[in-house]
Amino acid sequence: MSGARLSIGFIPLVDASALIVAVDKGFTAAEGLNVDLVREVSWSNVRDKLNIGLFDAAHLLAPVAIASTLGLGHVKVPIVAAFGLGLNGNAITVSPALHAAIAAHADGDIGDPMVTARALARVVAERKMRGEEPLTFGVTFPYSTHNYQLRFWMAAGGVDPDQDIRLVVLPPPYMVESLVKQHVDGFCVGAPWNSVAVDLGVGHILHFVSEILQRAAEKVLAVRARWVNDNPDLFARLIRAHGKAAAYIEDVANREEVSAILAAPDRIGCAAEVVRRTLDGRMKISPDGTYRTSERYLLIGRAGAARPDPVHAAWLYAQMVRWGQVLMSAEALAEAKATFRPDLYDSILGPAPLPPDEPADRIGAFTGPMFDPNDIGAHLDGWKIRRR
Repeated sequence: MSGARLSIGFIPLVDASALIVAVDKGFTAAEGLNVDLVREVSWSNVRDKLNIGLFDAAHLLAPVAIASTLGLGHVKVPIVAAFGLGLNGNAITVSPALHAAIAAHADGDIGDPMVTARALARVVAERKMRGEEPLTFGVTFPYSTHNYQLRFWMAAGGVDPDQDIRLVVLPPPYMVESLVKQHVDGFCVGAPWNSVAVDLGVGHILHFVSEILQRAAEKVLAVRARWVNDNPDLFARLIRAHGKAAAYIEDVANREEVSAILAAPDRIGCAAEVVRRTLDGRMKISPDGTYRTSERYLLIGRAGAARPDPVHAAWLYAQMVRWGQVLMSAEALAEAKATFRPDLYDSILGPAPLPPDEPADRIGAFTGPMFDPNDIGAHLDGWKIRRR
């Protein structure tokens, strides 16, 4: 295969689907791109290799793109995110013991995230009273949607995620083994690892993140801003290939083929049936075979999911401020929002208007006021639990 050669890093997760399908179905080749997909284990590896130029592009956590642009936690390397690889797709999974404890302390339907958040607060208080060790939850990275989503849910019920429990960083492929060995009591991670835990009988999916936030930016196709400026034609071809791949994945007629492609050992490396469940939004949530269905579980191309939304960048920046990762500033907020580039998406693929049934604030949190990206202060003032 000839053409411009690109190296792109990814983590074995279902929200890398558009990236993998773009290569394996020949959409990148049709654009004259010869892409080497490099499977990585940790987000720090992906970020570092992208930042220093070992990767031309990467499957990247949306908050990491912002953190890199702002120089948080590492060197400052401006990132362009002009294509969203997925909205939602995460879930909160807990051990059978913790699931039973939450159910026993729940005052209502445990399908309701406020009910479970308050039940978790009761479990935490009871453990403190007995002098037991705090519960431990795994997240994939400090600057990750998983971290912010887990904190948002816990804090809504009165649990301080920095004082009442222990949060640890684990690469996605290591989450299940950590639950098996009882190193963690639960985790928030992307597909397929929640389903793997359920299938092994070691975990219960407590909530889809789409039950906590209806539209949560998850992964982006990240490229260094300098690379985009130096290679505008290559960049446009790369985005076009991904647009075609996302459309191919969202066509239900292609789901069986796509699931097999993604399940390959050098791609995600799991059962094709698990991938299919994820793409269909029909998830087994308990080892007893209980299923839960959500059309929002993972949005790859439909409902405007691939078009990056600066409102999502503002929400992520607000969480960074809420949890003490960065000081609030109008300049940093503007820089964070400018990391997401719908203008570039529109110039290459055309506009993708939101369907009318999407949340008015384009976030749709399960609690709290509507999010205003132009008034982060009001958003932060509404929460009792935060770092100041």
